Amino acid sequence: MTVSLFELFKIGIGPSSSHTVGPMRAARKFLEALEAGGTLEKAARIEVRLYGSLALTGHGHGSDAAILLGLAGERPDGIDPDAVPGILSAIRKNESVALLGKHTVGFVEKTDLIFEMGKILTHHTNGMRFAAFDGGGAEIWCHKYYSVGGGFIVSADEIEADAAAAISAADPVPYNFASADELLTMGRVHKLSIAEIMMENEKSRSCEAEVRRHILEIWHVMDDCIERGCNITGNLPGKLKVRRRARDLKRGLMQLRQRNAAPPNEVMDWTSIFAIAVNEQNAAGGRIVTAPTNGAAGVVPAVLRYYNEFCPDADENGTVNFLLAAAAVGALVKRNASISGAEMGCQGEVGTACAMAAAGLATALGGTNEQVENAAEIGMEHHLGMTCDPIGGLVQIPCIERNAMGAIKAINAASLALKGDGFHYVSLDNVIETMRQTGVDMQSKYKETSLGGLAVNVPEC
Repeated sequence: MTVSLFELFKIGIGPSSSHTVGPMRAARKFLEALEAGGTLEKAARIEVRLYGSLALTGHGHGSDAAILLGLAGERPDGIDPDAVPGILSAIRKNESVALLGKHTVGFVEKTDLIFEMGKILTHHTNGMRFAAFDGGGAEIWCHKYYSVGGGFIVSADEIEADAAAAISAADPVPYNFASADELLTMGRVHKLSIAEIMMENEKSRSCEAEVRRHILEIWHVMDDCIERGCNITGNLPGKLKVRRRARDLKRGLMQLRQRNAAPPNEVMDWTSIFAIAVNEQNAAGGRIVTAPTNGAAGVVPAVLRYYNEFCPDADENGTVNFLLAAAAVGALVKRNASISGAEMGCQGEVGTACAMAAAGLATALGGTNEQVENAAEIGMEHHLGMTCDPIGGLVQIPCIERNAMGAIKAINAASLALKGDGFHYVSLDNVIETMRQTGVDMQSKYKETSLGGLAVNVPEC
């Protein structure tokens, strides 16, 4: 199945797609299954166990809060970030939660939400086990879920039944590509751009007007996130007390403009500010768009804002095509490797986001399919081996600055590709497979566990 643009770009809240958005969705999905089975009202107690990376960095990534919100029936794309503290406070104070907002049970976080340090479930490091018990203490329902990156979740049953094949058969699209080579071949045979191929696939699920409307809604959420991030000061949540920088950086650039003293690197500085603003919002639990993950959420919006502000012929069609082409690249990485930092390290998150943004920008600027594929390949190639080593388990250092660097690399990658004719030795398929192999070989301590790299070499004070 070719992943939809709207699966890759999901509106949610920070700080992590794998550790916040995924667990929230899993908690709600478990209760929906419980309700569908007619046993929600029989539940007297819910127990949740988190494993692997979710256990090791879950507190810093907000997994505990996400579980409580999901049990209360909240959705990542619908919850008001400003309402979160009040919801969590009520659950913790009352030591109870209204499951799906309907059936109240006792919930003592210390004993009912368990972080299984050092334990990993079978299929993925981001594992969760949910169980419901009746009034007599007997287990009446249990299920395991995995948060596999970008807010995507799969159940143990789906993995074991290889449900992907069934989904593909049930949801056919006109252009079902499994590789970049297939995508380029389809473009040549049918005389379609990569963005047009993706649009045709989306039109098999909804009409073109609706697809365009939803794509522009995603862009508006991204752009609003940039604006909010550029107008807030103070420290980010967590023990590191990281100071927000986007507002001060923006103010400094505006003062230079007023004095007609713009530096030669002004465009780079603005792009960095856009990315930093988004990821500061993400770190604070604000509303963001996974692109393709929360930890890498600033790259695509920053480069798209760069396109709209600094490219002379930027327009709405360019914005739509940008995100369509970016989604094609994200779909290829998700299918043939992974966008999960817990599996691939940061190369799977910021590396993928850079490749997506480079492809999107090359498309919006009129690149051929071959140039677009080349741009994505360049963006990914120069993130190979990047580890995921957040200090204190927080999506702050080095994550925020890495998004700024990824955005700059994406613009450079698109520029290099557009100056060529599309011919290059290393294909996007080659570099995605290399990224996958590198991720498999990478030691687990460098994959979102905070057990290696900067996380252990930099004091948390």
